[in-house]
Amino acid sequence: MNRTEKWLVFWTLFIGVGALWGTFMMLHDPSGKTFGLAVVLPFLQTLPFADFFFNDFRWSGLALLIVNGIPQLMTAFLLFSRHRFAPIAALICGLLLMLWIGAQFIIFPLNILSSIYFIFGATEFILAWRLLVRQMPKNK
Repeated sequence: MNRTEKWLVFWTLFIGVGALWGTFMMLHDPSGKTFGLAVVLPFLQTLPFADFFFNDFRWSGLALLIVNGIPQLMTAFLLFSRHRFAPIAALICGLLLMLWIGAQFIIFPLNILSSIYFIFGATEFILAWRLLVRQMPKNK
């Protein structure tokens, strides 16, 4: 496994496990009080369909798991197994994370944690792009 692949494995596991933890926090205490998330809920309650989706963090936790947790961990598995679609999966994961954080930039006030995770997504995207370019056949 080359250095780019190792870094991609690190980022996919880091982001995937972080998303699992975030999902656990939101499902364990949907009010958000235990983990200090309650201050975020009023921002979510201004969104469309807030009466159904954003009374608490249950739907947000499931969305986090589906959009970021599962894809990142599946991509880590593809990278470990050196599957030919691993670079594309990592590229998509980086893009999904940047889109997720981009939505947060629209909904919530600017904050350092979201900004850092956007950089994580961009890093993952760039590393996946490098790996994808390296794996393309050379035309002579």
